[in-house]
Amino acid sequence: MEIKGAVAVVTGGASGLGEATARALAAAGAKVALFDLDETRGKTVAGAIGGVFCQVNVTDDASVDAGFAKSRAALGQERILLNCAGTGNIFKTASRDKKTGLINHFPLDEFNKIIQINLVGTFRCIAKSAAGMLSLEALEDGERGVIISTASIAAEDGQMGQAAYSASKAGVVGLTLPVARDLSGDGIRVNTILPGIFDTPLVAGAPAELVAALGAAVPYPKRLGAPREFASLALEMVRNAYFNGEDVRLDGAIRMAPR
Repeated sequence: MEIKGAVAVVTGGASGLGEATARALAAAGAKVALFDLDETRGKTVAGAIGGVFCQVNVTDDASVDAGFAKSRAALGQERILLNCAGTGNIFKTASRDKKTGLINHFPLDEFNKIIQINLVGTFRCIAKSAAGMLSLEALEDGERGVIISTASIAAEDGQMGQAAYSASKAGVVGLTLPVARDLSGDGIRVNTILPGIFDTPLVAGAPAELVAALGAAVPYPKRLGAPREFASLALEMVRNAYFNGEDVRLDGAIRMAPR
């Protein structure tokens, strides 16, 4: 698909991988709407790329509907959707406190929160965006749109304490092929990227020694991934019409240890 002139929606577009991809799409000539909860940062990024900011909570139907309505009124119906909104937490499935001897289990409300944001929120945006794409006339090659979601290598080798995060990201991987098949007859392609350890604000807040150790654990190159490298793959998935129904790791060949 030709990016220049296309309308793109990026969820989680105010920072990290989403911001990098929004900036890359805009640089390639796309008209970009950012969906995010962070209004201050979102407006700053949108202003820098000539885009539109929509304050959106991906766990809320009305909020997502309002975001798409605002974006489409300002820019037109999107042909590109990039799902980057997500978060995580760390709790062991069950554990014994070494000091008190008390036994606890993963708080189920915390488990459900991650599933609702990362998995259900991603699918909510996919379904609503795809419905909008169906209203578009097909391009010369029959294509109507491209949807790219963000999973994680934790979908395949999650670490201790990542049950909710890994399950949510594995769900995103699991829905990729059936959704691609659902939409194939209407010329909408669907792919997912599984990023490894990237230099995002979440990682940047960790102690320097930990960040250095994480980078050193990557086989090659021995560093954290750069958000622009994620954006590069996302744009290739948009441009390459034969890229469909795929889940692609982008991780420097790392395989995560149990902890």
